[in-house]
Amino acid sequence: MRWINTKPSPGVQLALMLAPFVLLVLAYGIGSAARLADNPSDKLLPALTSMTDAINRMAFTQDVRSGEYLMLSDTLASLSRLSWALGISTAIALVFGMVVGMLPYVRALLAPFIATVSMVPPLALLPVLFIVLGLGETAKITLIVIGVAPPMIRDLALKVGELPREQIIKAETLGASSWQIALRVVLPQTLPRLFTSLRLQLGPAWLFLIAAEAISADSGLGYRIFLVRRYLSMDVIFPYVAWITLLAVIMNFALDRLRIAIFPWSNLEGH
Repeated sequence: MRWINTKPSPGVQLALMLAPFVLLVLAYGIGSAARLADNPSDKLLPALTSMTDAINRMAFTQDVRSGEYLMLSDTLASLSRLSWALGISTAIALVFGMVVGMLPYVRALLAPFIATVSMVPPLALLPVLFIVLGLGETAKITLIVIGVAPPMIRDLALKVGELPREQIIKAETLGASSWQIALRVVLPQTLPRLFTSLRLQLGPAWLFLIAAEAISADSGLGYRIFLVRRYLSMDVIFPYVAWITLLAVIMNFALDRLRIAIFPWSNLEGH
């Protein structure tokens, strides 16, 4: 039997899925134990118990000065900025992606511009945004929108362009206007791709958020990581990185489940 035709059983699949994570934790534990054996005050690879204490201190113990649970307040601040940015980016991408994909004149006008903008490194614009928009929330949200919206527009425009031309012709034959074609033919088939496109931009969005918070913020997950790095507090940094990763994974999973729940037929495409 060819390997390409063999599939793991559910139990084996679960074991294979968990294996890299278990190996990573074991490798870290061995490396940490070796470094701490040579230097008990080493901060680069803190013991797992030290990180557990840090999690308890940051997440479950009120801060003496502010009275807040720091990890909770940081998470809420970051998620608020991210939610606003992704919401704005999604709305922009849906409108412009459909228009660019459907209308040849608009495509000729905007497609080269959007492609060029999508190639601009957003982090290079961060100083400009802080100078023009100030150090508040607007600059941080704008940075994420600039980094996320153009790739989403291009992706949705390509999706619209790939729709079978026969569907458009049939709708026109039945007397549908451009507006009706957009709402009843193009939009229903574009929305599932919108969820997928948003999922693909979660990683860059978190990157831009953390970069903005690191430079100018008084709360947020990125702010806290770069605040404690000056003290080499790896016992705080590692749990924060793991928490950000978990949040991103949860968001990715939730968006995929929502897509399947709203558009169950989209999960059958390509099968």
